[in-house]
Amino acid sequence: MPKSRSRKKADYIPPPERTDKSRAVSGRWVAPTMIALLLIGLAWVVLYYVASDSIGFVSDLGAWNIAIGFGFMFAGLMVATRWK
Repeated sequence: MPKSRSRKKADYIPPPERTDKSRAVSGRWVAPTMIALLLIGLAWVVLYYVASDSIGFVSDLGAWNIAIGFGFMFAGLMVATRWK
């Protein structure tokens, strides 16, 4: 039986090493903004459940308060993806 031709594989070339200038660093605003958005969302949901009868605009929104609170928390998680 004839021997099949083998394919020649390319030699492995490691990626170039990063220099200090090429490292990406998140801005100073990322962590405080993330924490603030998460806490605002949590506070909004807790405020809706605890004092919705006492505060007029909260009771007017009804179940939309949950969407608003989770919207703030979702925005905080999106900002967290920029944190390096």
